[in-house]
Amino acid sequence: MCAKTLRQCFFLILLFTSTSSLFAQKESKPSDKKTQITFTKDSSQQSSIKDTSRKVRSIAGKASLRSAILPGLGQVYNKKYWKVPIVYGILAIPVSTFSYNSTWYKKTRFAYSARSDADTTNDKLIAPELQPLATASLKLYRNEFRKGMDFSILGLLVLWGLNVADAAVDGHLKTFDISDDLSMRLKPNLSTGRNGQMGLTASFHLGKAKPVKSTSF
Repeated sequence: MCAKTLRQCFFLILLFTSTSSLFAQKESKPSDKKTQITFTKDSSQQSSIKDTSRKVRSIAGKASLRSAILPGLGQVYNKKYWKVPIVYGILAIPVSTFSYNSTWYKKTRFAYSARSDADTTNDKLIAPELQPLATASLKLYRNEFRKGMDFSILGLLVLWGLNVADAAVDGHLKTFDISDDLSMRLKPNLSTGRNGQMGLTASFHLGKAKPVKSTSF
């Protein structure tokens, strides 16, 4: 009788152990699926972020290279056509100042050389505006116009670089969503629990896509 009772107890313990192990396996499977789904989503999101960053860098690099080769070409690539006249208008300032200083540098250099020589035959070829000036004044003006040429070249290089930087910034901003569809909505939410509580749900909309984030509090 005792042996039969022991066998029944052993059978019940074995049955309970096998049943609990089956339930544990069933409960562990969904978690594994959730983990796989989470890892898959995370990897896909990381790959999409990498692809987007590569695309942004590619657009910015192409725009910068075009503007470095020819001012305004990067703005055309970014479809910022209205910036092209502004770019050339700004670059025209150092170009015109270089031309002005170069013209007067040649005149003052010739006048100073003519005045410095003992031969006075070239004095008549000096520009009428420079005739009343003394030799020391001609030398001073010659040096000043030479400095003006150097500063004009430096200004042209700086503005050319700003043109490249502007094209690069527009290339980075080209993929950003700055449309009017970008919005945040607040709506009341009543929970379905035993103790009903009022709350607010914040939904962020990016473009025409579905809400990307919803927060209740």
